Amino acid sequence: MRHCFALDLQDDADAIARYEAWHRPGAPPETVTRSIRNADIRELEIWRVHDRMFMIMEVGPAFSPQAKAAADMASEDVQAWETLMWSFQKPLPQAAPGEKWLAMEKIYALSEQP
Repeated sequence: MRHCFALDLQDDADAIARYEAWHRPGAPPETVTRSIRNADIRELEIWRVHDRMFMIMEVGPAFSPQAKAAADMASEDVQAWETLMWSFQKPLPQAAPGEKWLAMEKIYALSEQP
């Protein structure tokens, strides 16, 4: 199953470069990467155009957004990572207070076309 999300970055070239550096292979803390894999997230990609980002997650059958959120709240390492990342990110205009990545709605799939 695929989940897609959107979020903006601060419109600052230096901050965006630092954010990207934190996402290079091996840069995220191992505990953060492990927490993603432990949640049965099989693949996670973040794509960017200017200050807009899209996250694409492929999850397995054991994935639970509620369980992932609870595990993240209980992890000091994940919370430290989220605080650091939030310093680079900014909510989309339609986000509720404190809301970060907004779920996107699929509107087209080639595989569903005749």
